[in-house]
Amino acid sequence: MAYNYFGKKILILGIGLTGISCINFFLKQGITPKIIDESKNPLFVTKIPKNIECSFGSLEHKWILESDIIIISPGISSFRPILIKARLLGIEIISDIELFVREISTPIIAITGTNGKSTVATMITKIAQNSGYNALLGGNIGCPVLNLLHQKRDLYIIELSSFQLENTFNLKSKISVILNIHEDHINRYPQGFEQYKKTKLSIYHGAEICIMNSHDQLNDIFDDKNKHYISFGKKNSDYYIYKNDTSFILCCKNEKILNSSELLLSGYHNYNNVLVSIAIADAMKFSRQYTIYTLKNFSSLPHRFQTIQNKNNIDWINDSKSTNVNSTQVALNSLTKKGTIHLLLGGDSKSGNFNILKKYFNKKNIKIYCFGKDGVKIFKICKKKSIYVENLKQAMLLISKTVKSGDTVLLSPGCSSLDQFSNFEERGNLFIKLTKEMT
Repeated sequence: MAYNYFGKKILILGIGLTGISCINFFLKQGITPKIIDESKNPLFVTKIPKNIECSFGSLEHKWILESDIIIISPGISSFRPILIKARLLGIEIISDIELFVREISTPIIAITGTNGKSTVATMITKIAQNSGYNALLGGNIGCPVLNLLHQKRDLYIIELSSFQLENTFNLKSKISVILNIHEDHINRYPQGFEQYKKTKLSIYHGAEICIMNSHDQLNDIFDDKNKHYISFGKKNSDYYIYKNDTSFILCCKNEKILNSSELLLSGYHNYNNVLVSIAIADAMKFSRQYTIYTLKNFSSLPHRFQTIQNKNNIDWINDSKSTNVNSTQVALNSLTKKGTIHLLLGGDSKSGNFNILKKYFNKKNIKIYCFGKDGVKIFKICKKKSIYVENLKQAMLLISKTVKSGDTVLLSPGCSSLDQFSNFEERGNLFIKLTKEMT
C-alpha cells in the first residue's frame, strides 16, 4: 500500500460505479468507510456490504464534519457549502483518481477536453496495445480507475472530466492532453467558464509532457522549463491539418502523415481527434507503422455522430454524446447533404448558450425539434424553425411524417440527458430503436 489510511475516518460521498470501487478499495485494506448518497434508493445499493453504515436521501452534515478523508463522486459538486466548510476545517476531500495515483508508479496518459475525450482515449489505447503495450483504459469512460489496480499493465490511459480533476492533486502523468475547452457545465462552477477552464488546466500539474490545442490560446501555461510542450491545431503548431482539393492532410511539422480519405471516420472533428492521437503516440515513441494502421481501421464509437441507417437516401445520425452546444455545432459542420436537416435538440442545457447556433439555423434548411427540461428555452431562441415537444419519441413521430429523400435526421441534443434518461447511451439507444421502427 502506497499510502496509509489506517485510523482515519473515511467517508464516501456518492454510490455510483465510482463509489462502489472506492468501497472495495478500502475493504481490501481492512478499512470500513461510511457512505452517504443523496438518492433515497441508490442504483447500486445491493452492492454495498451489510456491515457498512449508510445514510441515504440527503447529505448527512454530522458525518461529513466528523471525517478525516472524504472521497467524493464526480456527480457531487465540490462547491456545496458543507464541503467548503469541511475543507476550512482541514478535512481532506479527494477523488477516486487521487486515490488511484497514490497507489501506482505505472506511466499515465491523462486526457481531458470538452469534447472527444472517449474517442481519443480509445484510439490511444488501441495504438498502445497494437504497439505491444499492456495498456488499460479507465476513468470517465465508464471503468472506475480503482478497478484497474492489481491488473497486469505497463501503461494507463485515463479519461478525465473536469469534475474528477476538481479533487485530483497528484496526477504526475507521463503525458497530459487537453483536446479543447468550450463552454460546458457552467451551472456547476460559481465563477463560470474561467473556473471550468482553470479546472481543466490542472491536468498539466506534474505532467512531463503537455499536449495542447493551439486554438484554445493556453499560452499562459508555458511556465515550466522542465516540461515538454507539444501543440496541435493551427498551421504553425507542431501538428496541424490543411485542406487540399478533395480531402484533409494531417501533418507533423512539414511531414505529411495521413490523408483523411484513408480513414473510416468522417468529419473535421474526427480528423482532429486522429491528429492529436498521432501527437500522443509520437510523444510515447510508438511505432508510426502501428499508429497509422490502428487509426486507418478505427471506426466511430457508439453515440458519437454514428450513422444508424441510410434508407431511401435519408441519413439517420445518432450523436447522443453531444451534451454541450459546441458538440452540436461540430455535428452541423460535418453534414454535407443539401436536404432538410431534422435536428433533435434538448435536455438539461447546463446553462449553455444556444444563441451561438443561430447562424447555423439561419444558413441551413433546418427544422428543430426541442424537447426535455430546457426544450422551451431552446424553442424561444429559434422559434421560426422549431417545434416544442415533451420528449424524444414525440419528436421522432413528427419527423417520420415529414422526412423525405435527401434529408438528414440528426440527434445532437447539445444537452445532458439526465432530465429524462439515465445517461446519453439510453437516449441514443431509444433513438436507434425508434429509427428502426420508422424506416
